[in-house]
Amino acid sequence: MLQELIRWYSGRILLGGAAYTMSKKSTRVLVSGLVLGGAFMLLLVTSMRGSAQYFKEVDEVMPVAAEWYNRPLQLHGFVVQNSIMRRPDTLDYQFKVKNGESVVLASYTGVVPDTFKDGAEVVLKGRLHSAGFNVEPGGVVAKCPSKYTPADGAKTNLSTYQPPTAAPLEAVTEGMAR
Repeated sequence: MLQELIRWYSGRILLGGAAYTMSKKSTRVLVSGLVLGGAFMLLLVTSMRGSAQYFKEVDEVMPVAAEWYNRPLQLHGFVVQNSIMRRPDTLDYQFKVKNGESVVLASYTGVVPDTFKDGAEVVLKGRLHSAGFNVEPGGVVAKCPSKYTPADGAKTNLSTYQPPTAAPLEAVTEGMAR
């Protein structure tokens, strides 16, 4: 039935029994637009597929942990206070990551980011096993804090902030040889 409603052939379009004729120029423009649009969409989809970063929350994964065993996974949560342990003279780390009420023990060997500390928000890339989450090399991303907390006494109201004034040039050059 669809073939009866719409049929493309040699620049003629049949819609519901009425025939419309397109010029060669209109046909070329339409076909070129469809080809370019399709190529652009294909480029967009293929380029974004590799850069899209999806992660699961700890409290999404841990209640059904057996379903996630030995599957590649990016896990998001927060480092539990006082849970970071490092084997002496190595780069072997064990720490707990929590989100909601769920907690998982993570193992990692490698250099950790500077922002990795107790309470830090982290995304771990690796695989979940019955003993915990094994993080792959380079798979620890510690997010930066989302809010800047100024030091005590710092000006926080920018609408009333006055920049410090510079001393007059005479006061700075006083006592200098000319």
